[in-house]
Amino acid sequence: MIAFLTGRIAEKGAGHVVLDVGGVGLRVAMSTGSIAALPAEGDSVTVRTHLQVREDELSLYGFENADEKSLFEKLITVSGVGPRVALSALSSFRSAALAEAVAREDVGLLSSIPGVGKKTAQRIIIELKDKLGVPDLAAATSGAGASTHAEARDALLGMGFSAAEVATALDRYEGDPENSQALLKHALRRLGGGVS
Repeated sequence: MIAFLTGRIAEKGAGHVVLDVGGVGLRVAMSTGSIAALPAEGDSVTVRTHLQVREDELSLYGFENADEKSLFEKLITVSGVGPRVALSALSSFRSAALAEAVAREDVGLLSSIPGVGKKTAQRIIIELKDKLGVPDLAAATSGAGASTHAEARDALLGMGFSAAEVATALDRYEGDPENSQALLKHALRRLGGGVS
């Protein structure tokens, strides 16, 4: 119904922004990553949106890009995953990390999302594996690269980082998929460890 909004950012809050669209302040729930990517308060912005209509409430959800919106809309089709849980998932992990967790059938990582238990994580995997196009993603992360990735993930979890922090830190690694030391250094840099 409402595909996007263009307006001035009147307020940035925890989990939402208020957009001034033609003199009307519209509250739009967004992931923490999307809020961080927005310009400063007072600046104009266009936000892709999803309008959730319920019996007693109209809620707007906003997204940084089309991929994030598409993933949100796929997540809310899963039984037991409503818009708040889907937004929580997008706040916990970037879209690519979430798709990778589904491809690897990583129930532990998905169940670390607030509001997602083991059964819901399994449902997400079953219902979204085909919809996310993860066979290509699974092939890309198979073999030695997948075991290197798993080794680095286990090492970071062992250092006390949360599953969400680890997934974000390992996201977007473009180096040698078989070099676990380089992958670990990359992740520690992203986590603020300063390893060079």
